[in-house]
Amino acid sequence: MRAVVAVLLLVTAAHAALWGVLQDRQPAPDFKGVLSSVSYAPFEGTAHPDVDNIPTGEKIRSDMKALAPLTRAIRLYSSTGGVELVPPIANEFGLKVMVGAWIDKFVERNEREMLAAIDLAKHNGNVNGIVVGNETIYRGDQKVSDLIKLIQRVKGSVNIPVTTGEIWNIWLEHPELASSVDFIAAHILPYWEGFSSKQAVDQALIIYQKLRDAFPGKRIVIAEFGWPSAGYNLKSADPGPFQQAATLRNFVAKAQSIGMEYNIVEAIDQPWKFFEGGVGPYWGILNADREPKFSWSGPVVNEAYWKLAGIALLIGVLLSLPILRLVRPTVMQAVLLSAAANGVGAWVATVFAYWTGHYFVLGSAFALMLGLILLVPLILIAMARIEEIATVAFGERPRRLITKEAVAVQAATDAPLSKVSIHVPAYFEPPEMLKQTLDAVSRLDYPNFECVVIINNTPDPAFWQPIQDHCRALGERFKFINAEKVEGFKAGALRIAMERTAADAEIIGVIDADYVVQSDWLKDLVPAFNDPSVGLVQAPQDHRDGDRSLMHYVMNGEYAGFFDIGMVQRNEANAIIVHGTMCLIRRAAMDMAGGWAGDTICEDTDLGLAIAQHGWVTHYTNTRYGYGLLPDTYEAFKKQRHRWAYGGFQIVKKHWRRFLPGASRLSQEQKREFTLGWLNWLGAESLGVVVAILNLIWVPIVAFADIAIPDKILTLPIIAAFVVSLLHFLALYRLRVPIKTAQMLGAMVAAMSVQWTVSRAVAQGLITEHLAFARTSKGGLSRMSIEFQAFWEAVIGVLLLVGAAVLIASNQHKEVTEIYIFAGVLMLQSLPFLSAVAIAILETSRINQFSFWRNARIRSAELIGLRPAPMPTGGSSPVGSEIQRETT
Repeated sequence: MRAVVAVLLLVTAAHAALWGVLQDRQPAPDFKGVLSSVSYAPFEGTAHPDVDNIPTGEKIRSDMKALAPLTRAIRLYSSTGGVELVPPIANEFGLKVMVGAWIDKFVERNEREMLAAIDLAKHNGNVNGIVVGNETIYRGDQKVSDLIKLIQRVKGSVNIPVTTGEIWNIWLEHPELASSVDFIAAHILPYWEGFSSKQAVDQALIIYQKLRDAFPGKRIVIAEFGWPSAGYNLKSADPGPFQQAATLRNFVAKAQSIGMEYNIVEAIDQPWKFFEGGVGPYWGILNADREPKFSWSGPVVNEAYWKLAGIALLIGVLLSLPILRLVRPTVMQAVLLSAAANGVGAWVATVFAYWTGHYFVLGSAFALMLGLILLVPLILIAMARIEEIATVAFGERPRRLITKEAVAVQAATDAPLSKVSIHVPAYFEPPEMLKQTLDAVSRLDYPNFECVVIINNTPDPAFWQPIQDHCRALGERFKFINAEKVEGFKAGALRIAMERTAADAEIIGVIDADYVVQSDWLKDLVPAFNDPSVGLVQAPQDHRDGDRSLMHYVMNGEYAGFFDIGMVQRNEANAIIVHGTMCLIRRAAMDMAGGWAGDTICEDTDLGLAIAQHGWVTHYTNTRYGYGLLPDTYEAFKKQRHRWAYGGFQIVKKHWRRFLPGASRLSQEQKREFTLGWLNWLGAESLGVVVAILNLIWVPIVAFADIAIPDKILTLPIIAAFVVSLLHFLALYRLRVPIKTAQMLGAMVAAMSVQWTVSRAVAQGLITEHLAFARTSKGGLSRMSIEFQAFWEAVIGVLLLVGAAVLIASNQHKEVTEIYIFAGVLMLQSLPFLSAVAIAILETSRINQFSFWRNARIRSAELIGLRPAPMPTGGSSPVGSEIQRETT
């Protein structure tokens, strides 16, 4: 434990050191003078001035007091709606004012604005100019000739300089406009032209010189120059607090050195300008609380940097503390878990910085909160997967797993062999398949057992009569029951089987109708019940028909991961999931738990959890003692997964109260494993679909409303979680599942392909109480449906790809990095849906048959002149035989 504590301290120290190394300190020229002019709008909050955002005299006076030490003058953009209060109040603080008359397409408003501007100029001696219109030509609100008439009208009414504010290229394109004004008020905003912050000042000086060369002798004022402190990039333009500080300090130093007249846009952040894209609210040198955003001297630093570092370190330490509760953690295990915890801490600090450094309207605040709420379980799932990687890769070997060696020790005792009653429920099962199951039971190397076969709700004699006859032929150990009108699905049938069970049977074994058990199943596992606290022993499922097709091959690999990874790890916490076949249950434990319940369609998992809740010990072995059949079709595979997910959600709703303190005998470790298991499976799949659909809804907003999803707090975590899931699958499969790489990759596709299926099951579980038990078609009796089995997955997957394409196309001229990342997220989110499409197509394709690959290999060998490999004399293909060796 000391070593683990030392690791936590070391990782925390490394995290702190990383913050120190990454702290940004940028040099910039000191500016200790007073700014020439700043743009000022006396509005607060997110309400638009045209709606309900009328400034008061008190607020304006407070703003003027804050601005007076920083600037000699201010520039206004209108002269009505409360802005007319500014000039006289500014005069109290010795500030000059360049008043503005807002000009757009509305004649009446234009008239009010010009009259108000003229009136302000006549009655306030500190008004040093009038700007008639702001980017009016650029917006297309007025023709040049019409705007010139308005300018001339205002000029004829006042004795101060009159101009209009326009982007610099408008002046060059319309020299007649320059001739009509007293001075040129040019807007030079390199951000909107896609220049980087390092290029901005030089670009402004180049344009300034162009204007001087084009209009020699004309007074030229840079009426707008600025840089946003937040928002998305535009091509090379990189907004940010450091960039804003360095750019403005460099600019005013250059302007002062050459005697340039300028106006900085703007004085105070304007949250209501969210319609100008992500950067709209963030051009101020003061934030919306009227606090300075940076210092005009000394190195440019983030004054809140170490506060953020403290948050990151604190969260990292808190999330690392559960490592101390792990049983015998190794050093590398602690390193990986602590590093992940500190990574989450850094993300939390980033979220805090974003939340406190940005302004939100109701819609954006809701969207951000929803995104963060969805990310919390996503991060918990990622952390759980990282923990499993650390445990499997670097932790100690499993200690509770029943192995052949442990079985030999238990079997060597003189304890009497308990009687086992094996129950085989069947519903419209192929008779020949069920006969194979019963024949395997008859060959069990165990002297004290019986077998109860119950066929339920199967009136067709073709299904039950051969089995009845076969049971008679196998002897008195085999009891046959044909029960009609059984309620409660499989659980109801098993309850009837319990009624016909021998009174002296202490152990109940359950196998599915398609399972061929090994002869040593009972001989090896029943001795585990010599411990009177053991209530259940579970063996894994496996399948004997993985060589039927390529689809079955990858399906078999997908099943194996659960039994070789998840179940092995859950067993260490005495928290295995009972899966209804290849399980042995102490009869006393079953009776205490209430027997088979018919209120869920996963009666096996429900019973196993109830047994654990009563304090019984459960055990697991990953040794294969039986082989069943895979679902016949992809449709059957999905139906089975839907039943498991829906039943799992039923179990969550039924048992969640037993997870409250003192409500059951479950340990904290058991509660944790079951909770994380549900979250990791039901939650992860459902969350993936919800986030994908929400992102689809956001596509038109991002593409056409100049809104980007913040990458560091929303989209990059999604990518990180996907990478963790990918590493989790690949690493644990390589470490625990004895299959080849091709089958492993196929298993990954199969696992992703049921995301939509699981999420549908969870959604149905939310709104319904009971769905009918859907039998999984096995044994080759079912035919493939003529319907395409991944229709909705195809629709969503294609929509995600189209959404990504739309984002990329609409971003060609803006090149916003966050939008490209968002498009990448959509493509990643399409993979589970497209995986379902791929398997559905594979199922009906020639390439699904191993004979196609065998023949292709032979044809390829012939084409390149090699002698083909000799063909086998049996019926199975070389590839199929090889697969059978891998999977058995």
